[in-house]
Amino acid sequence: MNGLGPWLPHDLLWGMTPAQLAADAPDWAFTVLEAGQPVVVRRALTAPGQIAVGLRGGTREQRYPAVLALESVQRGVHPEALCRMSGSRSLPALRALQQLRGELDALGLVWGVSGSAGFELACGIAALHQHSDLDLILRTPEPFSRTQARELLALLECAECPVDLQLQVPAGALALGEWAGTAPRVLLKSAEGARLVSDPWCALEQAA
Repeated sequence: MNGLGPWLPHDLLWGMTPAQLAADAPDWAFTVLEAGQPVVVRRALTAPGQIAVGLRGGTREQRYPAVLALESVQRGVHPEALCRMSGSRSLPALRALQQLRGELDALGLVWGVSGSAGFELACGIAALHQHSDLDLILRTPEPFSRTQARELLALLECAECPVDLQLQVPAGALALGEWAGTAPRVLLKSAEGARLVSDPWCALEQAA
């Protein structure tokens, strides 16, 4: 756990209260905050002193975007802090995590667990089911070649369940599967929105 920022997409934060929700937020959103559950940082532009977050309920359809005052954050956890955790249940996603851990570490990569698996590992609330994917992130501040992407994708395809890995680049994020493909341009998701780019690491292209 880490009580300090700066906070990045996929980080889980504690401290948001029901009073910070819009009056027309769904009932389940008030319920999860009353229970002290964390929110997840998402990509979106906000005013100074605020951070875009998302709430998750008990079903896949229960997702709600909100804004959290940074001064309200009590503590948080980065996806990288969850890599060594195993969880208390025997499910395909958690077994896949255990299977891949050593191989990803051996590659010298900075990676983390996000999505339902990350949520369950971080707070102990059942969020996974038998058919859940394993969501991972990979920090790639420097260019990650398409050849490297294909090799990593081949490794992940041997896991016990489908693995959805996102490359976290300075300007946003993109799916490993896309970067491992042959399309000349890929979808880069950023706080300003999504756009097709040929080089996700090119600062000049992001500013165009």
